[in-house]
Amino acid sequence: MQLLDLDKITLGMSGAWAGFLRDWDRTLRAGNYPETTRYNYLLAVAQLARYLGDRGSGGEEGTHDPLNVTKPQIEAFQAWMISSRSASTAVNKHKALQQFFKWLAVDEGEIDRSPMEHVKQPRTSQKLIPIVQAEDTSKILAACRGKTFLQVRDEAIIRLLCNTGARLSEVGFLKVEDIDLNTDSVHYHGKGSKDRRVRFGHRTARALSRYLRARAQHNGAPLPDLWLADRGGSHWPPTASRSWSGDADWPLD
Repeated sequence: MQLLDLDKITLGMSGAWAGFLRDWDRTLRAGNYPETTRYNYLLAVAQLARYLGDRGSGGEEGTHDPLNVTKPQIEAFQAWMISSRSASTAVNKHKALQQFFKWLAVDEGEIDRSPMEHVKQPRTSQKLIPIVQAEDTSKILAACRGKTFLQVRDEAIIRLLCNTGARLSEVGFLKVEDIDLNTDSVHYHGKGSKDRRVRFGHRTARALSRYLRARAQHNGAPLPDLWLADRGGSHWPPTASRSWSGDADWPLD
């Protein structure tokens, strides 16, 4: 399943923003950046473009050209991100915009200085992620118990998440070839192209084996993606990117 759709990302955007985004994506692809990183980078710039575009091309509040973006406009966008999303989301946008305007200034020579200079990164508070208790895990698995395709698939997903402590995006974008039932291990493609192989226990292996048998009878069986939608022949897309925390005491294996 293709995550990055440039036509969709640039839809309704001015020609100047859209052109630079396509050129930057070409540079990112040449640098072998993962698709998820490219998507997050391009999305941040697209959000800035729409934010400034909605404020018009005149005056100090908006612009339809990335070459005219100013430090106050970046700060206004960042403050809007903090109030409408979260400080952590604003940090991610800040880092992406740093890379974009650095590319415009250094690689392309289109601007003399980046408007990101002296824009402070938002401060974030450290929050402890609560550990899912064993009884809660059992309740989740009980909700997946059954023989329908959806139940078999969801049990395999939940067990793999809990047993290996992987990110939802890592589990969600697995391919069939990433599962090795001979060694009871999974090949994860982590952030920053950092791959790793992780072992899982016998209950997770049994759940995956059951799912793969059900998957073989599914309309989408020829697809390389591991997880399939309940109906039709399409891939099941992960809907979030938050992590699950593993616990050795969970009764999963």
